[in-house]
Amino acid sequence: MFKKSLIAVAAASMLTLTACGGTGSAAGNAGTDKITMGFAQVGAESGWRTANTKSVQESAKKAGVDLKFSDAQQKQENQIKAIRSYIQQKVDVIAFSPVVESGWDTVLKEAKTAKIPVILTDRAVDSSDKTLYKTFLGSDFVEEGKKAGAWLVEDSKAASDTVNIVEIQGTTGSAPANDRKEGFEEAIKANPKLKIIASQSGDFTRSGGKQVMEAFLKNNPDIDVVFAHNDDEGLGAIEAIEAAGKVPGKDIKIVTIDAVKDGMTALSNGKINYIVECSPMLGDQLMDLAKKVIAGETVPERVVTEETTFTQEQAKQVLASRPY
Repeated sequence: MFKKSLIAVAAASMLTLTACGGTGSAAGNAGTDKITMGFAQVGAESGWRTANTKSVQESAKKAGVDLKFSDAQQKQENQIKAIRSYIQQKVDVIAFSPVVESGWDTVLKEAKTAKIPVILTDRAVDSSDKTLYKTFLGSDFVEEGKKAGAWLVEDSKAASDTVNIVEIQGTTGSAPANDRKEGFEEAIKANPKLKIIASQSGDFTRSGGKQVMEAFLKNNPDIDVVFAHNDDEGLGAIEAIEAAGKVPGKDIKIVTIDAVKDGMTALSNGKINYIVECSPMLGDQLMDLAKKVIAGETVPERVVTEETTFTQEQAKQVLASRPY
């Protein structure tokens, strides 16, 4: 009888230990286990992306999140491979910034089947099935394009002739490239004198921006404005404009999006005329959303970051304090 009692006590003790110290997502939700996040980054194509990566990595460390990081080098197949690796590793949550908008349903369904929540950062996907991801954290790219176009409409009010615009687009098929183009075109309709005479992708890189601008200058001698989808492309365009013997910011006005330090420096020096901000500092918000998602809390389907715009004088005032 005494022996049976000891066995019963031992069994009860084992059950208690299992319930309090077990592993798995349930324990992670209770706060006893560190959260593991798989993050598939686009690449390191620009100063913005480098700052974004640093923000995510530093925020993960500060929040006590175990971050598994991969660099897709701007290739969708690399991101899909990384996401499948995270699924196999049974991470708690997956976050990624899609290289392009389309072609994600299959791998996102695999994550959903594995019961691993997905958070989109910076860029969206065009899937009609909104249950494949929990939320999208990032900027309103259409609104960014509208802000750039609205400034140009105002700046060109006194123009008596057609204002010839060349557009250096971002990566073909990506959400920011698609949306910024849409927003910009919608805004400049307010002034029929504003005309886009050439448009080509610079792949969000400085070298790409330079190459595209060189071609534009060769084929279109009368260019009044450059609209670059990010600062790096605009900075590349500046190199090409100067090499052609023209003065950026005066002979050819430049409007860009991002507001990274190099871009803001060029704006302060008058080589860029206007910048629409797109903040890369998404790390803290991402970690907060990840914790809420894993805990089963309801989060908004769309979380928009707050951003502003900069003229030359405004850039001079804040340049020294820019963290990226």
